[in-house]
Order: sequence, then C-alpha cells, then structure tokens
Amino acid sequence: MILAGARIGCDVNLCAHCFVENDVIIGDRVTVKSGVYLWDGVRLGDDVFVGPNVTFTNDKYPRSKVYPQRFHETHVEAEASIGGGAVILPGVTIGRGAMVGAGAVVTRSVPPYAIVTGSPARIVGYVENNAQGKVNFNGAVGGDSDGREGRIDVGVGDVSLHRFTAVQDMRGDLSVGEFLREIPFSPKRYFLVFNVPSEKTRGEHAHFNCHQFLVCVKGSCAVVVDDGVSRSEVLLDSPHVGIYLPPLTWGIQYKYSSDAVLLVFASDYYDPTDYIRDYSEFVEIVKGKAGG
Repeated sequence: MILAGARIGCDVNLCAHCFVENDVIIGDRVTVKSGVYLWDGVRLGDDVFVGPNVTFTNDKYPRSKVYPQRFHETHVEAEASIGGGAVILPGVTIGRGAMVGAGAVVTRSVPPYAIVTGSPARIVGYVENNAQGKVNFNGAVGGDSDGREGRIDVGVGDVSLHRFTAVQDMRGDLSVGEFLREIPFSPKRYFLVFNVPSEKTRGEHAHFNCHQFLVCVKGSCAVVVDDGVSRSEVLLDSPHVGIYLPPLTWGIQYKYSSDAVLLVFASDYYDPTDYIRDYSEFVEIVKGKAGG
C-alpha cells in the first residue's frame, strides 16, 4: 500500500507487500523488496536497494506529529544497499554507497561507502573501486624486496605509499625518513593516535590545504583514502612504511590493533576551518575544483 502523500521518483521498483506512509521520499531507480514498511520520515536516495523484510523502526516518539521538534528522519543516501532482514533505527543516516549486511542492526549513522555487519552494526570494511584494491609492498605490487626505500602511487589522486630505509641490528632496529626528500613537505605539527578501541573509526574528513603523512609506529591500522572519484585501502603495519595524503583527500583510519600507535605529521598548524567533515560537501568541492 502506498499512501497518497508519498513522493516517489522514476523507475522505482516496489515489490509486493510493501507499505509506504505519507511522509516518505523515494528517489529514482530505487528497489524495495517485499515485506518492507517505509514509515513517515524515511528518505531513500537515488539507486538505493532495500532487501526483503528490512525493518525501518518507527519514530522513537509516537507523538512526533504533536511535537515536531522530536521528529527523526532516516536517510539512506544514493547508491546505498541494505541486506535482507536488517533493522534500521530511526534518525540514522546510511551514507552514500554504504552496504548494510543482511540481518545487521544499525543503531548509529553509517559513513559513506562503509560496509557494516552484526548487532549492533560495526564497520568491517569499505567499498573499493580502485582496480589495484588493497595496496602494499608485498608481492608484485610492492617495491624492492631487500627492504630499501620505495614509493608506490596508490591510484587515488596523488596519494602515495612510502617505504623507508630500515636497519636491523642486534642492539635494536632503526627506520629513517627525510622531509622534502622522501616525505614531500616540512611539518609544522605532529600528533599521535593510540588506545583506539578496535571497532572505532578515526579521521572521516579531508583538508583544504593541509598535507599529512601517516606512519603506524607500533601495531597496525588500515587507512582508506578517497579523492571523490576513486577509493583504496592501505594497511600500515610497519614503522618503516608511511602514506602521504595531499589536500582534498578524504581519509579514514580503522581496524586499529590493540597496541597501535599512529604518528601523523601535518604541514600546517591546527586550523578548524581547514577541515571538510561532510562527505557530500567534499565531493562537491572536488567537482568544483575539477571543473574550474
């Protein structure tokens, strides 16, 4: 059943046994499988897929029409997909291109292109569209096999993976890198990230002007880089490997090991106005730069 107030786009495939309330917006080319109830406040972007028996839980406050300030909209942004039997709590946003696994219980907003599973849903990966996939110094994709310095273009903008000289000695090991020679800027600031719970995600922003260089000096973590067009994931698991993130690179760090210590060098002093924290805004800025 579809109530008259719902706004539905073109080429929408609503399967049998779906219910759509009045205050629902459905974009173009959306597929909603059977057994799905779209309550007031659900917004589905273009090219969204909703699997069978997905549950969008209703407004936390049943009298939200009396108290509109309490109304919670649920947004599923363009190209996202939700697996069968998933449960979506009210008021969350499932980011562009994200994938919600079958049976997941989504209690918090999901970042763009994240893959989440479980109850409560946790990030287990990110959707990649870079042909190289996960980039590292192992195998055919890697640099020299004897541990000398090297550089790999990740395939996402000007992001590059660097391996520095590593010297092993019975007295202890040493790794060394030189700014401007191997690291392409001189830092004005550094910070350390540590004691991060394994399920937490850091970063999720870009910079207008600041360059960054990341080295996991202990343990390991994964870095997702995105230039608004391509994405790739890099594992930092050695103190003599680092990744360079130029301005206008969306960066995410996750999968921290329990002992991980991430060292970040920054080209500029801290400036809150240099941050881009909304992915949709980031994509529009990148498009504007490319067109201008």
